[in-house]
Amino acid sequence: MDGRPWICATTRPIARGCRWLPVDEISVHLGVSRDTIYKWIDRKGMPAHRVGRLWKFKKAEIDDWVRAGGGTESKPAGTNGEEPQD
Repeated sequence: MDGRPWICATTRPIARGCRWLPVDEISVHLGVSRDTIYKWIDRKGMPAHRVGRLWKFKKAEIDDWVRAGGGTESKPAGTNGEEPQD
């Protein structure tokens, strides 16, 4: 590599990682199922962009969302996460 920024299907230089990723690749990246990805889009505001019938993702947006706690499970209302006492 000659030190120039990576080119992404265009003649102008742009930042590395510019490619839009499909659901399959994001699910592999995060280690979750496709169904989980669709649920997170619907219920947790996962950053996704609709392109026709397809969902596309920017890896950097997904990584930021995960770091901010976007994919964490919420506890049921009225519980503190502890095991019930007998």
